[in-house]
Amino acid sequence: MKVEAKTMENAVEVGGAADANPCVSKSRVRDRIFDTACDLFYKQGIRGVGVDAIASEAGTNKMSFYRSFPSKDELVAEYVRDAARQFMAWWDEVVAPYPNDPRRQAEALFEATVNKPIEQCNRGCAMANVMVEIQEEDHAALVVVREHKAEIRQRLRQLAADMGASNPDKLGDSLMLVMGGTFQARMIFPAGNTPVDVAGCAAKVLIEAHLRGAC
Repeated sequence: MKVEAKTMENAVEVGGAADANPCVSKSRVRDRIFDTACDLFYKQGIRGVGVDAIASEAGTNKMSFYRSFPSKDELVAEYVRDAARQFMAWWDEVVAPYPNDPRRQAEALFEATVNKPIEQCNRGCAMANVMVEIQEEDHAALVVVREHKAEIRQRLRQLAADMGASNPDKLGDSLMLVMGGTFQARMIFPAGNTPVDVAGCAAKVLIEAHLRGAC
């Protein structure tokens, strides 16, 4: 008799050998745990969510959790790596329509930031939240966050240089502050008539001032 996919997956979770392709089911379980953890970490914080809660919400158990991830710390690090990858993919997608036009690329980034769906960023910047919660300086997740933020800073500085700013490092850093503040403002003012609405204009004013040498 043919075994249904969900039944086979459950057999793997409890240590059964009924699955004809256990690697596939294990991968699905891992993905479900990871997706659940990412959602809970962002909404409730990494310290507020334990292994039991993640396993329960994912419809699995602690045994399957530790088969998929050696520790919660490693899961947190992977969560941050994935967030960094997604952000950079978003960045590349936003600037792609404006090749060889660094000013328009920078403006587009802030327009896209303002227009991000509220449900995607109503808890602020995931990276900043991790920095607040983790105290261990050598934690793998903090290493990823610092590298990610350093890359954003370098990208903004490079855009400023490419558009001919009088002080590209200063403009790049100023734009980074506006971008970071925009994400945090989403958490404080979640809907309608918020400081987020002026982020695009603020970025354009900064760019224009630096291109005129006023800053």
